[in-house]
Amino acid sequence: MIHSDQELQATQERIAYFQRVLAQLRVTAAPKEFPFVASGYRAEIVRMQDETLEYLTRHVSEKAPVEAS
Repeated sequence: MIHSDQELQATQERIAYFQRVLAQLRVTAAPKEFPFVASGYRAEIVRMQDETLEYLTRHVSEKAPVEAS
């Protein structure tokens, strides 16, 4: 979960990095292996994008929800 603008920036940078990795894998991975290799990166990108949208759609005055242990 993202709690600050600094964490938001780091998450956005990580998303961009994973997207660059996927773009490279499209070229370098074997066609039969690509879906398996790409699926993990895709899942992580989707998770981070969801966190980003959750943070960006919460007003600055609202506290972040407490994470379950």
